[in-house]
Amino acid sequence: MHRLKVKEFMVPLAEYATIDEDSFLVDAIISLKNAQKDLDKKKYKHRAILIYNKNKEIVGKLSQLDVIRSLEPKYNDLGKFDRISLSGLSSQFIKSIIDDHSLWQENIEMMSNRVRDIKVKDIMYTPIEGEKIDLEASMGEALHAVVIGRHQSLLVTKDSNIVGILRLTDIFSLISKYILESKK
Repeated sequence: MHRLKVKEFMVPLAEYATIDEDSFLVDAIISLKNAQKDLDKKKYKHRAILIYNKNKEIVGKLSQLDVIRSLEPKYNDLGKFDRISLSGLSSQFIKSIIDDHSLWQENIEMMSNRVRDIKVKDIMYTPIEGEKIDLEASMGEALHAVVIGRHQSLLVTKDSNIVGILRLTDIFSLISKYILESKK
């Protein structure tokens, strides 16, 4: 894996869905849908949108999960639940959180109307340093970062500027290709 480089498998910024941080959620969803239409049918669809600021620098990501979470604002009162699946909480306890905090009580139409005009910057995820990798890094280093951090993607950098994204789906395509071509 040391001879395979991140730059060979990443999606360049120009080919990925992006939107300004001051855009509304409804615009971000439209942008993602349009990006998926334009994508080569043989490639995996984008599952997130990269967010840029007024200086055109990537400052965040908006995933499908972020959009879904925005429908229920009471999650903001519960703190960070990023790794709840890793914490060993029972399904019964997780259900009690729904009941105790009256989560997901509104109908989908009311929730959807409320979030249409939320600004992207208010619900986007700001990646940490461990979710970035250099353009020239080996795929071995990228695999390690994805496995250890349990990331769905890594932002690819060149001279500290984000130039693309390496998605878990792209990594899986590479690995599965080699597994299927391997000899028994």
